[in-house]
Amino acid sequence: MRRHLKSTNKSWRVDETYIRIKGRWCYLYRAIDSAGATIDFLLSALRDTDAAKRLFRQALKDPGHPQPRVINTDLAAIYSSSIPEMKKEGSLRHRCRHRPAQYLNNFLEQDHRAIKRRVNAKQGFREFQAARRTIQGHEAINILRKGQVRRVSGKDVGRQNRFINQLFDLAACTAARGISNRSETSCAPNGNGWHRPNLE
Repeated sequence: MRRHLKSTNKSWRVDETYIRIKGRWCYLYRAIDSAGATIDFLLSALRDTDAAKRLFRQALKDPGHPQPRVINTDLAAIYSSSIPEMKKEGSLRHRCRHRPAQYLNNFLEQDHRAIKRRVNAKQGFREFQAARRTIQGHEAINILRKGQVRRVSGKDVGRQNRFINQLFDLAACTAARGISNRSETSCAPNGNGWHRPNLE
């Protein structure tokens, strides 16, 4: 799905929220740009510098996310340590500014709600990887509804549905080609080639 997305801008907002898994709290790190477009997300068992750095590395690896000009965070110490470390290792440009200010992330707090509303409906998860996959699906739909997919309006539900169907059809045909030497597998919508697409 990522290759279909529009580029995000260079003003980032990064924060984390809480997700309950197997009776304990885990942390969903999320980054959006100043226009509200989702940049990336990461589910972690820990709230620490290493987890924050993984989120940054993951986001910066995508060519659709240019190097940030500024990163807005809350006052958590994990960002005050992770961002300088990322600059030191060369992953972040030295001229990237870090602005720790709680009020700047109110926009991101509101964006959390779209995901938390769906996650809370499940009343917690029993397994970490299941939580990660479910959240990945919710984030993908949220991205689609924000209008981040090229040539797909966030208000055009019909076009969104067709785009999702195309993703499933593509994954189905890819799976069918992979086993074509072993069986006759149909790529039609009602065939046996259905396969869950990689929404990454």
